[in-house]
Amino acid sequence: MLLLTLPVSSQPPSNRLMQYSTANGQYRPVQTQQDWQTKRAQILLAMQEVMGALPPHPSWTPAITYTDTLRTPHYTRFTIHLNVEENETVPALLYIPTARSATGKYPAALVLHSTGEKGKHLADSLSAVPNRAIATELVHEGYIVLAPDYPGFGELSRHDFSADRYASGTMQGIFNHMRCIDYLQSRPDVHKEKIGAIGHSLGGHNAIFLGAFDARVQIVVSSCGWTLMGYYDAGQTATERYGGKLGPWAQDRYMPRIRDRYQLDPGLLPFDFDEVIATIAPRVFFSNAPLQDDNFHVEGVRAGIQQSSAVYRLLGVPGHIAVHYPDAGHDFPEEIRKKAYAQMNRILQ
Repeated sequence: MLLLTLPVSSQPPSNRLMQYSTANGQYRPVQTQQDWQTKRAQILLAMQEVMGALPPHPSWTPAITYTDTLRTPHYTRFTIHLNVEENETVPALLYIPTARSATGKYPAALVLHSTGEKGKHLADSLSAVPNRAIATELVHEGYIVLAPDYPGFGELSRHDFSADRYASGTMQGIFNHMRCIDYLQSRPDVHKEKIGAIGHSLGGHNAIFLGAFDARVQIVVSSCGWTLMGYYDAGQTATERYGGKLGPWAQDRYMPRIRDRYQLDPGLLPFDFDEVIATIAPRVFFSNAPLQDDNFHVEGVRAGIQQSSAVYRLLGVPGHIAVHYPDAGHDFPEEIRKKAYAQMNRILQ
C-alpha cells in the first residue's frame, strides 16, 4: 500500500530520508527493509508532486522509423524516431557494434546528453566536446547504445511545453526514457536484464530520475548531475535571470512547480537528491562529482552520499554506491569515465 506523505512543512527537521510517515501522520524511523519499501513509495509520490504524475505505461512496444545511417569499421549508427505514445516521437541515435557477440546478445546503455542545442549528438564523437563522447565510447565497449533527445534540444528544440500533456519536462523525459528501455528490451540482440543508464549534467540527473522510476536499469552513472537542493548554485547571473538559486530548475523544460508551488525554496520541496538516489538501491549508483564543479556543489554531494549510503547499508549492499571527486570543473574526466565503464562492465557484461 502506498502511503501519502504529509506536506513537507510538517516533515521532521533532519534525517528525513530515514523517516517514513504512517497513515495517521506519525513519523517512524526506517529500520527494516519493509520500512524502506514504504518510504521508497513515499519518495516516488513526493517526486510526482513536483514533476507531475507518471503517465500510464503503454503495453505496446515503441515503433521506430530509420532516418539516417552511418557505418564505421567498429559500429553502425542509425538515426531513428521512436513512437513512444500517440503523437509523441523521440528522436535518437542507435549504435550497434560491428563485432559479433559470442551469445548473439549485447548489454545496452541509455546515454542521456547534457545541455546544448545539438541534443543527442553531444554524446557522439563527431560532435562532442572532449570528455563527452559517451555514446561512441560505450559502443566501442561492446554495448548497444541508445541516445535520445531531451525535450527542448536537438530535433525536439521547438517542443512546446505549454501544449503537451506533462506537468514538467522532467516527467516527459522520464516517460520517454522508460519507453526507450521498452524498445531496447524488445530487441532480440539485447540482454533484457543488462541495461544501464549514464549521463552528464542534464543527462546526469535525468539518469537518476529514470533509475528511481524504472527498476529495469541495473546501474545508474551520473556525472555532474546533482547536489542537494540547498547547495545548488548556478551563479549570480543565472540566479538573477531566473529569480532565485533554484530558478534554473523551475524552467518549463525542467520542473516549473518548483517556482509555482514551492517559491524556489529548497526547504519547501518534498524531496531531495539523497532520497532519489536511495530509491535506486540495491542497484548500483556511480557518481562523478568534481571538486570545482561551479553548478553542483561538491559539499552537497558529500552530504547527500552520506545520507543515501544509509539505505544501501540497510539493504546489505554498501559497495553498490560510489562517488569520485576529481580535481576538475564541470567535466567528466577520462580517468573517471574509465572507472565508470569498468563498473558498468562488471555489472552488465
